[in-house]
This record gives sequence, C-alpha cells and structure tokens, in this order.
Amino acid sequence: MLEYLKIFEKVIIVILILMMAIVVLFTTIEMGHSIIGNVIASPMSLLGNNHLMKIFGDFLLILIGAELLETTKLFLTDKMIHVEVVILVAIMAIARKVIILDTTKLPSLTLFGIGFIIIALTAGYYLIKRSQQD
Repeated sequence: MLEYLKIFEKVIIVILILMMAIVVLFTTIEMGHSIIGNVIASPMSLLGNNHLMKIFGDFLLILIGAELLETTKLFLTDKMIHVEVVILVAIMAIARKVIILDTTKLPSLTLFGIGFIIIALTAGYYLIKRSQQD
C-alpha cells in the first residue's frame, strides 16, 4: 500500500511539473506577443509607463514560475523541500507585487505590512544562508 502512495506522489509531481512548464511557456509567449505588438503598433513611443510595469510584472511572474518548477523538481529528486528556494520565490513574489503596486490607492498600514513581509523574508533568507556557512 505504501509503495502505491509513493508512485501516486511521483505521478502527481510529474503532472504538476508539466502543467507549470506549460503555464511558464504560454506566459512567456504571451509576454513576447504583447511586447512585439506594442512596438509594431507604436514604434515611436515604444512602450508606455503602464505597459512597462506590466511587462516587468509578467517577467517576474515567469521567473517565479521557473523557480517553482525548480522547487518541484528538487522535491521529486531529493524528497525534501528546500526552504531557501521557497523563500527566494516568496521574495520574488513580493518584489513583483511592489513593482506593480499603485501606492496611491493603498492605506499606509498595508504598505507597512508589505514592508514587514519584505524584512521578515530577508531576515529568514539571511539566517538560512548563515546557518549553511557554519
């Protein structure tokens, strides 16, 4: 019975890896299509500020997807979750949020909360790296 669960777990992880790879591929194609479409439509102004922020957000989203692929692949091979990679994904996700965030529409308490999350993730990453050096 336990052997069947291990096989089931591997199948699910492989399916997740394939689905994430498809999502990352299509997101990359969509971002490329969007950039090329905007350059062709208006070659003189190239990209506006709002569109540029969307491109940066999409780029970071693709990087987050790639890191999640790596995390899942490591879980499949090592049978353990690498906390360092998970924290890096969280840092990239919060960085993406900060880049695309319109700070004029948010209360200051929300901005303090985002700042605290950034500090906590950075401190956690520092402590992990420091413990690996010892």
